[in-house]
Amino acid sequence: MNNKVVWITGASSGIGEALVYEYNKAGARLIISSRNRDELYRVKTTCKNPVNIHVLPIDLENTASLSGKAEEAIRIYGRIDILINSGGISQRGLAIETDLATEQRLMNVNFWGTTILSKAVLPNMIANGGGNIVCISSLVGKFGTRMRSAYSASKHALHGYFDSLRSEVYDKKINITIICPGFIKTKVTLNALTADGSPQGIMDSAQENGMSAEECAKQIVQAVKAKKEEVYIGGKEVKGVLFKRFFPLRFSKYLRTAKVT
Repeated sequence: MNNKVVWITGASSGIGEALVYEYNKAGARLIISSRNRDELYRVKTTCKNPVNIHVLPIDLENTASLSGKAEEAIRIYGRIDILINSGGISQRGLAIETDLATEQRLMNVNFWGTTILSKAVLPNMIANGGGNIVCISSLVGKFGTRMRSAYSASKHALHGYFDSLRSEVYDKKINITIICPGFIKTKVTLNALTADGSPQGIMDSAQENGMSAEECAKQIVQAVKAKKEEVYIGGKEVKGVLFKRFFPLRFSKYLRTAKVT
C-alpha cells in the first residue's frame, strides 16, 4: 500500500475509523472524511503515521456539495486509488410511522452520497489506470427486516447501482467491492434514526455483542486486496443470506418475530 491514496468516508468512528488505522499501518496516504472535524483530528493523531493523513470534512447529506468535495480530495494527492464509502446512518422505526424527511435523509446519506462521490472520482481513477471503489452496505442490503425499511432500501439500491456499474467499467481496471457487515460493535445503533428523525440513543444488544470494528476492518482490507465483488462479514447472522435464497418463505416467517433491536 506504499504511496497508494485511500479516501475513507465515515472515518471518525466505527468501521471507517478502524479502516483508517489498518491502511495507515499498511503505509497508505489517506484522506479521511466525516462531518465531525474534531473527531477526524482525534483519529489522525491516534495513527502511527499521522503525517500521511489529510483531514477533509464532508457532509454526505449535503449532496450538492459532494462533487466539489471530490475535486478537492483529488487535488490533495493528485489521484484517488481506493475510495471507501463507509459513511452512513441506520434506522429504527416502523415504515408507517417514519416521516418522509427521515426516509429522504437516509437515502441521501447512504445511497446518493456514495453514488455521487464514486461517480466524481471515477474519471480520475480511469485516467490513472484503474482503482477500487468500496461500498459498505449491510446484510439488510440483501434482505429486509422490521424497523429498517428506508435503511434497507438505501442499501439494496447500492447493490443494484454498483453491480451495474461494475459491468460497465470492468475493462477500465476499476474494481468494485460491496461489503455487507452484520452485527459489528460500533455506535451505529446509537445514531440510528427513529421515526421522527431523532437518534435512537440506545445500543442494540446484538450490536453490543457483535464482531469488533477492528476485525471487520481487517477482513475488508483483505477483501479489497483480493478484488472480491461481494463479501459478508459478521457472525451467524450472515447465514441469513443463504436462508433467504434457498428457503425464502421460511425466512420471511422467521423475520416476522425475530429480535431486530
